[in-house]
Amino acid sequence: MIPSDPAMLLSFINLKLRDYGKNLEGICEDLDVDRAALEEKLAGIDYHYDAERNQFV
Repeated sequence: MIPSDPAMLLSFINLKLRDYGKNLEGICEDLDVDRAALEEKLAGIDYHYDAERNQFV
């Protein structure tokens, strides 16, 4: 289960991206999470996925 609080979700997802070295699509598949919904939720706190950095910034 992933955190529902956007700030906690941001920390959780960036940790997964960093520690597992996968891109966002791979992390979403591993966690069985809808990528569009995840990006929309984090966009709500003004964070967007940067593929070059492989993190939400």
